[in-house]
Amino acid sequence: MTLTLQSAPVQQAPATPDYAAIKQRQQATWASGDYAAVGTTLQIVGESLAEAVDLRADERVLDVAAGNGNATLAAARRFAQVTSTDYVPALLERGRQRAEAEHLPVHFEVADVEALPFKAGSFDAVLSTFGVMFAPDHERAASEMARVVRKGGRIGLANWTPASFIGRLFKVIGAHVAPPAGVRSPALWGSEAHLVALFGPRAQGIQVQHKHFNFRYRSAAHFVQVFRDYYGPTHKAFAALDATGQAALERDITALLGEFDVGNGRGLVVPSEYAEVVITVA
Repeated sequence: MTLTLQSAPVQQAPATPDYAAIKQRQQATWASGDYAAVGTTLQIVGESLAEAVDLRADERVLDVAAGNGNATLAAARRFAQVTSTDYVPALLERGRQRAEAEHLPVHFEVADVEALPFKAGSFDAVLSTFGVMFAPDHERAASEMARVVRKGGRIGLANWTPASFIGRLFKVIGAHVAPPAGVRSPALWGSEAHLVALFGPRAQGIQVQHKHFNFRYRSAAHFVQVFRDYYGPTHKAFAALDATGQAALERDITALLGEFDVGNGRGLVVPSEYAEVVITVA
């Protein structure tokens, strides 16, 4: 799907949130648990995104909000010159370990996508798989990504959609543990209208394909345990609740899994829609 680049109003938060405080909270959230235990299962998304962006050998590629490095490794396997960034050092270290294990040359640097320490036009492509969508200031993050890409370069994103399983999971968690006031849902990054509003003035074109990633676990109970132990947002949500609240959250997540499960009793298989986005920078 190619989107028509008409101006559209970005959904505005009712008041300016305290982004510094929110980022501190986010950093603590993503540093908790062990995101890589979940993140590595999503590697196929990074490989698909690298192909969608049509990466070429020796291109300068920046992975923002890189987490454990799925897009980083995918780009490095295609002989790109990769800089991998995240504002959570512990996540970046897991990406570094993976790159070293595969003998892939990657430069790692702690950096916030909302304030990238690179000159304008420094990269041929910027990538992010389920990362930049969690930046609290959507406009600032979009502006920074576009700024550091050369004219005619590409921005490649993989973002969960609002109606996807993960989009719904965010809502379930939010019903039990309220998100910071005034912060918009990260799942908006999976909405075509929001992407056009963020990038339209900065883009020659925006292409969106809707794809599905299948979460595959032994059972609903297995999924809940893994996400409770390792996935930062779920890990923190359970930790914030008393025993009664934890039981209620587990019950609601289990019900959501049952709604999406297509495994037919042979293990849990939960498809979650995401938007694979390629933006050509003006």
